[in-house]
Amino acid sequence: MAIYSMTGYASAQAELHPDTADTSASPALRLGLEIRSVNSRFLDLSFKVPEELRPHEAALRELVMKHLKRGKVEVRANIESSSDNTLGAPTPQLLQRLSALQDTVHSWLPKANPLSVADVLRLSTSQNTAPADIGPTLLKLAKTTLKQLSDAREREGARLSETLRERLSQLRVLAQQAAPLVPQLVEQQRLRFLERWREAMALADGATLPEAAQDRALTEATAFAIRIDVAEELTRLVSHFEEMDALLDQGGKSEGIGKRLDFLIQELHREANTLGSKSATMEMTRISVDMKVLIEQLREQVQNLE
Repeated sequence: MAIYSMTGYASAQAELHPDTADTSASPALRLGLEIRSVNSRFLDLSFKVPEELRPHEAALRELVMKHLKRGKVEVRANIESSSDNTLGAPTPQLLQRLSALQDTVHSWLPKANPLSVADVLRLSTSQNTAPADIGPTLLKLAKTTLKQLSDAREREGARLSETLRERLSQLRVLAQQAAPLVPQLVEQQRLRFLERWREAMALADGATLPEAAQDRALTEATAFAIRIDVAEELTRLVSHFEEMDALLDQGGKSEGIGKRLDFLIQELHREANTLGSKSATMEMTRISVDMKVLIEQLREQVQNLE
């Protein structure tokens, strides 16, 4: 099953015809829709649509919520002329009406500014309003745009999934490098304790090391082994790796995969920190640091998954 990123962009357009009596003089209109999304903990929707489309915002919101579960999503819609001559041509009837309205305004407000050419053209263009039955067209266009957005988010999700698997593979290599270090270190430390006790307890006449002293050295070595033992942490790390692999394999079948992976990454970070705190060699410290770098990279990528 596919894995979806929360990052994506899509746009689509559809032709409209304004509700005017003189369709020959009125240019066709174009309905445009854009949907862009970025990562967010929850689904955060915002709509920027013209007033003509406000009555359809609730239906548009419901449709978007059926397709998207997480992300900060912005929906933009606009209506503009699709004619090459975007200014349009004001009809004589419109000019006559504007002139009459201007005379009425001046009769009450003599100091009011007269209409400019720009004002006339703007008012002429504003006559090209959206048709009353634009709702079905808008929703159909929204479905097309959401499909494009879903495809874009799926492609991005596939790239993220590949990156996550690469980081997991590198983490496995580090865990394998750490596993044999502890037994070697314990044996070295045991021999070092015995040597120190021999030096401390050696008698002037060359007497051998008392048995009690040797037992004490072995006890100290055992206590040291317990303090630095990271077998449990390595086991949990491998378990988390396998769980993350399973989630990536399930993809869309696993609801809220982004949140679940984010939780597992927190657990990975905890185990890597413990490795560092138990470290008794520079090599183990290096492994712990390298693990935390990779885990942080995992966290950045996972935060973009739906």
